[in-house]
Formats: sequence, C-alpha cells, structure tokens
Amino acid sequence: MALALIIDDEVDLCRLMQMTLKKMGIESKVAYDYATGISHLQAYNFDFCLTDLKLPDGTGLDIVKFISKNYAKTPVAVITAHGSMDLAIEALKLGAFDFVNKPLELSRLRQLVENALKVAENTHKLNCKEVYDPFSNRLIGQSNAIAQLKTTIQKLARSQAPVFLWGESGTGKEVVAKLIHDLSPRCSANFVPVNCGAIPSELMESEFFGHKKGSFTGATADKEGLFQQANGGTLFLDEVADLPISMQVKLLRAIQEKKIRPIGSTQEIAVDVRLLSATHKNLAKLVETGEFRQDLYYRINVIEVKLPSLNERRDDILLLANHFISLIADDWGLAQPLTLSNEAAVQLTNHHFAGNVRELRNILERAITLADDNVIEGHHLNLPLSAANVPADTPRIHETQKTHEITETPNQSVLSIPSQPSAPKVAPLAEAKSASNSPINTSYSSNLFASGYKVKPNIQLTPTPTPTQSNHEALTHESLTLDAPIGGINAPNLAQPSAEEGQLPAEGLEEYLMNQERKVIIAALNCSGWNRTQAAKLLNTTFRSLRYRMKKLGIDSDSDINSDSDSDED
Repeated sequence: MALALIIDDEVDLCRLMQMTLKKMGIESKVAYDYATGISHLQAYNFDFCLTDLKLPDGTGLDIVKFISKNYAKTPVAVITAHGSMDLAIEALKLGAFDFVNKPLELSRLRQLVENALKVAENTHKLNCKEVYDPFSNRLIGQSNAIAQLKTTIQKLARSQAPVFLWGESGTGKEVVAKLIHDLSPRCSANFVPVNCGAIPSELMESEFFGHKKGSFTGATADKEGLFQQANGGTLFLDEVADLPISMQVKLLRAIQEKKIRPIGSTQEIAVDVRLLSATHKNLAKLVETGEFRQDLYYRINVIEVKLPSLNERRDDILLLANHFISLIADDWGLAQPLTLSNEAAVQLTNHHFAGNVRELRNILERAITLADDNVIEGHHLNLPLSAANVPADTPRIHETQKTHEITETPNQSVLSIPSQPSAPKVAPLAEAKSASNSPINTSYSSNLFASGYKVKPNIQLTPTPTPTQSNHEALTHESLTLDAPIGGINAPNLAQPSAEEGQLPAEGLEEYLMNQERKVIIAALNCSGWNRTQAAKLLNTTFRSLRYRMKKLGIDSDSDINSDSDSDED
C-alpha cells in the first residue's frame, strides 16, 4: 500500500485529505509543522508528499528543497492559498512536481495524487535502461550538449510544471516536447501539438476551448477544443509567440484556473493539462516591446530550456547524417543505405547549418537522389560554401559571438551556450535578362536545376511536331514543347515567369523556383506521353532524380503506371 506524507498546520484540512487518500487505498502520516515533517521524511519511505507553503516554523519551499536534495525520487506537491501563484511557480522551479489551490477541490486532489503515484512508477521504468531506452532513434547524439539535454528531459518528465523550449528553427523542439510527454506520468493520455501561427485569429477561441452547437453561424455540432483533447495529457503550443494579444488573455486564465468555457456554454469545464510551449523568437524581447503579455510569459516560462543548434554540437553531425541516410533508405525502399565519402564527411562537418537538423536531412535527401552509385561524394551535397574552398584567413560564420546563460532550476545544471548566430547575408538577386534570340529566359532556367540538374543553357522551343515526325524526333531536346496538353495537365508557358524582369518574385525565391521547376518537369512529361524514363532523358537527369523531384513537387504520376517501364536506370 502506498504511503503519503501530509504537512499542513490546519487540522481539519489534514483530516479531510487523510480520508480522501484512505478511500483511494493510500495510508498517510500527518505533520503540523516543518520540524515534524523533516522527522517523518527521515523515518519513513514515502511514495509522495503534500505540503502547505506556510508553516509555523518554516515554509513549504524549504520542504521542497529538502526533498529535492535528499529524496529526489519522492514527488512533492504544494498546497497554495488564493493569490499565492507566484510562490507555487517558485516551488515548481525548485523541484515540486505540481500544486493544488485552496479551497481544496477533492477531484483536483485525487487527480494530483494519481499523477504523483505515476511519477514513482515512471521513474522505475526509466531506471531499467536495458529494457527501455527512451531516446533510441529519437534524440540522436553523443555530444556534451545532448547528454545534458537528455538528463534535463528526464528531470522535466517527473514534473508537471510548464516548460518553455526555445532555440533556432530546426533544432527539434517538438521532438523534445514529445519526449517529455512520453517519459511523464501522462504518457498514456494524448499529446496534442498545435502551431499557434497556423490558426486564424478569428477561430482561435473555438480551436482552443471548443464550442456548442448553434453558438455561431456554421456551428452545426458541438466541438471539443484543444484543451479538452489534451485533458489528462500534454498540450504543446508551438510558435507561441504568434498568439494575438486577445487570445493571450484567455489562455492565461485557462492555464491559471485549469478551467475553460466553450463558446456558447454557460458552464466551465475543469481540465487537467500540462503545458509545453516553444518558439524560435526572443520571447523576452517581445515582452519588452508589448507584443507578448508579461503575466503569460511567467506562466508558461516556469522552466526554460534552450535547445542547442547543430553548429553547437558538431560532434553529432556525422552520427546524425548516418542515421538519416538509413531512414531515407528505408523510406525510399533502397536496397542498402548509401555511404559518405571522406570528402563529403569533411564538408558536412565544416558546413554552417542555418536550418540545423532539418537542413541536414534535406541536404542528404538531395545527395542520395543525385548520387550515381552507393557513395555520396562531396559534389552530391551541393553545399554553397564548404571549408574545402574557404581561404584559411576567412572567419567562419559559426565562430561567434556572445553567450546566453540559461538556468533551468537550482537542481539542474546551468547551460552556457553560444547564442543564435547571425544568418549569413545573401547577395541581392540579379536582374533577369531576356535572351534576344530565345523565347525563354535562360537566367532562371539555369537556376532551376542549381541543385544538380544538367540542362542545355539555351532550350529552343519549337512548335509541336507534325504527324510526319517520328516519336524519337519528337523527344529530342531541341523539340521540347512546353504547352502540349497530355495526361490532362497543361504546362504553362515558361516565356512569362511570375516575376517581371528586374523585380523580385512576390512568392519568394524558393516558391518561385519550385513553380518553374514544376512547369519544366510537366512539359517534359507531356512530351514523353508521361513516360518518366523518357522524360528523365529529355531533362538530362536520372530516373531516380526525376522520381524524387516529382514526389517533392506533388506531381501525380498515376497516369503513367501502365505506360512507364519504371526501370531505375541512371
């Protein structure tokens, strides 16, 4: 039978808690002051502890400190009076796993006790690493930064405190958030991630809190909000900095009161949700400028963790690269994973990863596509600037700058990690110059295949071949027609790019280039009757490369399943 310690100077409240725990099959010891509580802790082996924040001869914070130092595996929760939220947050920072407010709600108390018992069970599971490895194939790395992060995650998993994750884009914030959830007592309930920047402002309240049927035009049925979906589990607010001020006010109350009210409802609903949040923006600076509420900032930022960038953990680059190569091989159904040449390995370890782990995977996907055999060479990576061709006296981008110290809790280590490096400056786009003797602008046609495609610099566009021409003649580079409708898809005329000469594309460079690439590929497919093997020859690339580009660009190839030999010839 589980054994609990109750520390509170209110006799009636202690008796109420004892009776509630007794009905749950839990025995308890009572202490009415700090000294007696310490004596009980030293005499008995408790499964968890409940302590008031104000005691006659001490404070609940002192109890939390003592337990965290001497009985780290024993979960401790604090009981707070109304208006003592700041003290409750301080207790969470010191190591308390949760808190409950006075006047005591028995349903909330029972939920807290159940979570406390799960913490002890989960701790035992984590200690059996030969049976359970929580980080296997999820958080890859052997650097000091990753080792420290793994330790921090295990500590945070025991707590119910809100956690704020921040770092550069692509550092794996959602991966870390999911690990915290999976290692916590809430692992059997839902993990609900939400991108705050992707929800229209007019729909946010409905998305977070739900609504009742008929509460507004279009509300044809009751809908559960994100808080209800995450009840008993974890709600992950990604890009929390993008929340509008009006929603921040409503979210603050829901976090503090642990209650929500769906749109159109007259009653509040109690929810038990652990909140994790993340952003790549400087939230403290947004608070200073008034773009983010200070009170909400302190509610979600009880424990702050900075995720190291890939440039700060270079010892993990090759380990991550080999991991991604194996994953890509499995996803693409390759006979065996490719290997990195020495040149490619050197280039990767010296490359500045502005996009972090996400960029590394994208580079490897491109390299595997362009590789002619089972070895990834340096030129397959197509890195814009590698250490191999940088003069010795040129300062590296990643060799910067100031440090930013992040303290998680007094019981956790202090991370002193270089701040986010400045992004490298990009030269302005050159003005497009049209060719006088060609209907297509060759300046952007060369950019279309900057990632490894080889095309003739001047593609001469001629009318659709006459019926007297042979199929072979119709499939030559010189007769490539871009507007022949075959397979139900029309390729737009490339002679009219989306951006006028001398102007930047409104949709952005990446989207612009993808659109142009999509047009060229569709044109080649149309000319080949949607035979991908022939289309690849027209584009002077490999079948595998074409297949990859079609998949990435969302070009449907179902229509050619019977006409295409699909021979994987390079």
